[in-house]
Amino acid sequence: MRTPRVFPVALLAVVVSALIGGFFGSNVLAKQDQVTQHYRVFTAALAAIDREYVEDVPSDRLVYGAVSGMLQTLDPHSSFFDPKQYAQMRERQEGRYYGLGISIQVIDGDITVMSIFEGSPAYKKGIRRGDVIARIEGQDTKNWTTDAAVRKLKGPKGTTVNIGIRRPGVDGLIDMTVERDEVNITTVRGVFMLDAQTGYVKLGDFSETSDREVGDAIEKLEAQGMKRLVFDLRDNPGGPLEQAIRIANRFLPRGDMIVYTRGRVPNADQDYRGTEQPDYTGPMLVLVNRNSASASEIVTGALQDHDRGLVVGERTFGKALVQSVYRISEGAGLALTTGRYYTPSGRMIQRPWDGAFDEYLTYTMREQVEERPHSAAELKYTDAGRKVYGGGGIEPDKFFVGPVQGFNPTRFSRSLYARQAFENYAERYTAEGDTRMSAATKGRKHLARGFATTDEMLADFKTFLQSEKIKVDEEAFTKDADFLKAMIHFQIDVALFGISEAQKNLIARDPQAQYALAQFGDAVKLTELARNRVGAKGGN
Repeated sequence: MRTPRVFPVALLAVVVSALIGGFFGSNVLAKQDQVTQHYRVFTAALAAIDREYVEDVPSDRLVYGAVSGMLQTLDPHSSFFDPKQYAQMRERQEGRYYGLGISIQVIDGDITVMSIFEGSPAYKKGIRRGDVIARIEGQDTKNWTTDAAVRKLKGPKGTTVNIGIRRPGVDGLIDMTVERDEVNITTVRGVFMLDAQTGYVKLGDFSETSDREVGDAIEKLEAQGMKRLVFDLRDNPGGPLEQAIRIANRFLPRGDMIVYTRGRVPNADQDYRGTEQPDYTGPMLVLVNRNSASASEIVTGALQDHDRGLVVGERTFGKALVQSVYRISEGAGLALTTGRYYTPSGRMIQRPWDGAFDEYLTYTMREQVEERPHSAAELKYTDAGRKVYGGGGIEPDKFFVGPVQGFNPTRFSRSLYARQAFENYAERYTAEGDTRMSAATKGRKHLARGFATTDEMLADFKTFLQSEKIKVDEEAFTKDADFLKAMIHFQIDVALFGISEAQKNLIARDPQAQYALAQFGDAVKLTELARNRVGAKGGN
């Protein structure tokens, strides 16, 4: 019989202590004996696995798996981060790090570039999605892990790293030296004027820089003559609560309730109100869809309850659980549900979940209808007396289905979108006049900014799909022609000219956005209601 290894009992003690503090609060002493009993069962099971299991299992795998299992008995959003995941999560929240500005993934043993941040060192050098980083500092990277590659690619600002890029259609490796720099992960992914008076801001997600980014966007648009605003929160999964509060306050006056939270322990009960005067007080549309969740729902719910913006699109995801993130030990962390949030009118918009979370997690794959049944308890009222409902996401004031970039394509075309067929096709093109890695554009077609997606390009896309062994549904391909052309154009724009250019060109084709723009008359009426309320409030 093997001698058992020493388990990281200190780590287990920290984990259990953290869970005790979060779950039991002031009842810890009363339940200490019961928890100690369960702790003994837990450690005994770990020791038995370590001693008797047919194969040697790393202790961190056992501990991390056990903690994840505990959290999965609670709700769909409480989760565990191993040290690598926790560090990545903090990077996303902080919105910056030092490196090349790429995300990578191992595909068939190759370190493959999956995305590039605009303005980053990699972007300036002309690195493209799909490039393989075949060599780092003279070492062949075949069969490296992503962790090993990241450790080599990241480093202090101003230092350099030598890499060799393998690109389809190019003979040999493309050698380059890239200087590491601060990489800003921007969350505002489109700021421009749609016409002489209509501004547009696309907020893709929330990080610790989002409020500042939105403020800069509003200032830029107002300098260009903005009189009305489209605020696009579609596909925004959320982020830090305090950023949602600050962003909502940019549109709502000081003193207005933005959100309130209620939980099991006393410090979980908080009311959050605007503390500053708003930056922008004109008419606005808020675009949402079934993938708008969490912090984006906080902002949307506050604007809707105060009649501050007309909400257009689909019913949002319905995540109203507040996660507190704890760094527990050895670089690992927990995201633990510590409360529920409510909109200013008192709506609790968290959707119920089934025991296995299956129905809950597949919500975005199901079709939406404009009307759904409500209980009397779900009915609330906005400041102006408009009916709104809780019980499962924010319901738009104007409903329009558009789950994929504002379109509602067939299952076939949705599958192309999910498997990144449009991104892969975009790699066939390069921008006219682009001198970055100009010698490495062999076989690529050149396009100028403002190009048109022609029928010939659509036919070429079909040929590309067939070359990739993708069976084409001819009926769906014909039916979805507008969607297919829009996505081809969008992904080529992203690859060649940047995300803001891509968003601007897409809006002109986006059925959901075009429908929303036709509703600005109602948005103006809401603005007047909100102004009258604030005026009356100020006069009391």
